[in-house]
Amino acid sequence: MTVYTFSEARQKFAALLERARREGAVRVKRRDGQVFLIQPERSNRSPLEVAGIDSDVSGEEIVEIVREMRQRVNVLQPGKNSSQAVGKRAAKKGR
Repeated sequence: MTVYTFSEARQKFAALLERARREGAVRVKRRDGQVFLIQPERSNRSPLEVAGIDSDVSGEEIVEIVREMRQRVNVLQPGKNSSQAVGKRAAKKGR
């Protein structure tokens, strides 16, 4: 974990916050020996909670597009059938 002196933390505060975001936390040490931990606050939101978009595409059209893309992938990668792989995984779980 990265440790900054108090003076460094004041001078490079934006970089300190960015490093805390990337690494999870940083420490700031004062001249009198006190040490402080700076870390990003954890969000209560799900990472899957995203804003929607308005489009003229129906749910059925989206499903059809996904199926077409899967067929293209299967044509490009013969022998790697995703539905077979799912079936194999399900069979292993049932054992």
